[in-house]
Amino acid sequence: MVFGEPDDQIVCRVLINEEEQYSLWFASGAVPRGWRAVKEGTKAECRQYVSEVWTDMRPLSLRKHMAGLPKER
Repeated sequence: MVFGEPDDQIVCRVLINEEEQYSLWFASGAVPRGWRAVKEGTKAECRQYVSEVWTDMRPLSLRKHMAGLPKER
């Protein structure tokens, strides 16, 4: 991001990959392969969005694996 510029003046995109991991990118840049845009807005808005939706930092494949394991007694 741009240093010294207020978060409400930087336009970003929130990207998500196949493992449901999130990243912030400049809106003017190309979306990298393997990622897709899910939101665009100011840096502050995008950071808020990520903090609300990315509540489990584990990659999707790990969450699926852990869900399939037997419960300990």
